[in-house]
Amino acid sequence: MGRWLALRVAESGARVLIHGRSADRAEQVRREIHEATGEDRAEILLADFADLREVDRFADEVAARTARLDVLVNNAGIGATSPGGRREIDELGVERRFAVNYLSGYRLTRRLLPLLTASAPSRIVNVSSAGQRALDFADPMMELGYDGMRAYTQSKLAQIMFTFDLAEELRDSGVAVNALHPATFMDTTMVREGGISPWSTVEEGGNATLRLIDAADVGTGRYFNGTAQAHADPQAYDPEARRRLRELSEKLLIQAGVA
Repeated sequence: MGRWLALRVAESGARVLIHGRSADRAEQVRREIHEATGEDRAEILLADFADLREVDRFADEVAARTARLDVLVNNAGIGATSPGGRREIDELGVERRFAVNYLSGYRLTRRLLPLLTASAPSRIVNVSSAGQRALDFADPMMELGYDGMRAYTQSKLAQIMFTFDLAEELRDSGVAVNALHPATFMDTTMVREGGISPWSTVEEGGNATLRLIDAADVGTGRYFNGTAQAHADPQAYDPEARRRLRELSEKLLIQAGVA
């Protein structure tokens, strides 16, 4: 879906900064944009969001390459079963799905907020999921019994909780912050790795995401299922739970040496 979005946004006239882990795959996206638009303005920035140090380096590169940032789409993620569905942690003990699906986007967004606020009106779109499960703050890194689906759904709810918090923080800044479940079981690698037959197309999810990028009526601090405003897991509306998530996030960043 990221590739689809990058191409559509570039066709609308925007300059696109392409994030990826694979230089070859990112270059393929850059070539597709060049062929579709006749322009060579898209740029590639490589980073593995499982490593928070790379997230910080990525943020520095964005700030060095552009004086304004109109839209940030946090779409990086790994599914419940990929790779292998086993519990993986970094050297600092951060569970991998929590790191990639939530904490990397949290850190990147925080690092890029000065650029986004200076470019207002601007937008932040967090690509989440209808699959959500309340965080267990007694065992957030799931040391006491691991399940890949629980890890995935907790990380996706954390994205939405962060969305609501940040939207409230930035309400008078001109920066809109929203989250969405783009479409159910799109035809993506993540879905196929889970052994699931796709239910919807990448274009369907891409169009729902594109709406949050450029539509005039989306507001801020909202969660959408496709193009319809929806209700997230009840924990997302609990101010105390969101406070605990903020504290956990900052503690993990301090442990990683990047706070």
